[in-house]
Amino acid sequence: MTVSARQANFMLPDDLLNDLKQFVGQRQQSRFVAEALRKELQREKMKIALKTSFGAWKSEDHPELQGGTDHYIRTQRKSSRSERSA
Repeated sequence: MTVSARQANFMLPDDLLNDLKQFVGQRQQSRFVAEALRKELQREKMKIALKTSFGAWKSEDHPELQGGTDHYIRTQRKSSRSERSA
């Protein structure tokens, strides 16, 4: 599978570029930078998603969980067992 790619020019601090050249083979540098950028962009997207979804869960919308999740799960399992044995 061929991935479409375009050339981009970036300014990098000297120490970062030197480390890249030292630790990553010349023919692998673009792939390495692309993967690092992809990971960092995913982190940024996740931070935005967390910020925008904060507070979406409201306890009053889920009264069945007032007794705690353990109680809720136990209740669900009991009702499931009684349905199977009936």
